[in-house]
Amino acid sequence: MSGISDPPRRYRIHDVERTAPRPEPGLYLVATPIGNLGDITLRALEIIAGADRLACEDTRVTAKLLARFGIGRRMFAYHEHNAENAGAALLADLEAGLSVAVVSDAGTPLVSDPGYRLVREAIERGIPIIPIPGASAALAALLASGLPSDAFFFAGFPPQKEQARAARLQELARVPGTLVFFEAPHRIADSLAAMAEVLGARQAAVCRELTKTFETLYRGTLAELAVEFAAMERVRGEIVVCVAPPDAEAAATSDDADTILLGLLAEMKPTKAAQEAARLTGLPRRELYQRALSLKDGQ
Repeated sequence: MSGISDPPRRYRIHDVERTAPRPEPGLYLVATPIGNLGDITLRALEIIAGADRLACEDTRVTAKLLARFGIGRRMFAYHEHNAENAGAALLADLEAGLSVAVVSDAGTPLVSDPGYRLVREAIERGIPIIPIPGASAALAALLASGLPSDAFFFAGFPPQKEQARAARLQELARVPGTLVFFEAPHRIADSLAAMAEVLGARQAAVCRELTKTFETLYRGTLAELAVEFAAMERVRGEIVVCVAPPDAEAAATSDDADTILLGLLAEMKPTKAAQEAARLTGLPRRELYQRALSLKDGQ
């Protein structure tokens, strides 16, 4: 990976060909469309076409973008499986004074991918880092969800194993903002059920295939969405899940929860008491169940 690209680089918009100037040396993190290729920015096209190096998560995916905009150039694979070797080669090019553009398959690079390691090493070597903003599945879903957007927490993919997933959700239960997750279609029903059990009766939105032909948004409580997706024969596409934050007005304090639990425990078993207390307070059922056991032992 040595040498400098032969200018000029070109790209095409609506059959009008344009020349892309060679960017200044540095590492360019370029956001690409998450589905609809029309969402690419003019600046992104200039950088993708004009940079000395174009590093892609999957060259076959990026090739479709290049073809759409008439960009003919070499691509280099940079992904989690070759990050060590490919990253070292890209750093060598950057230190040689070249411009390197990094793109993911869709959306903003470094979100749920290993690119942050390349950025960290580039920063340590004094190499300029230039973000080229654009599409983001997490932000697009948040906008369409109808849930509070003044504060949010991007949590990536939940753990696949049931126990680890429950523990992670428990950690996130008190985050004072909307939670945003990515999830695989074959796990979405189980994941929603786990969220309903741990996070309680919160409103949520499941955003599928955003910006694509079959874009679909589902809204309801976590429990309602879990039932809806469990009934589907097969779920396909890219999925983002947004979950409302704890309701500051309705959420009970620990003392409030204890008072409610003590009253319920006089009439029902801890499991049922925790379930009913979760409905009344909006607090996580698992947390209330553990508290109910402690209160019962104390009695």
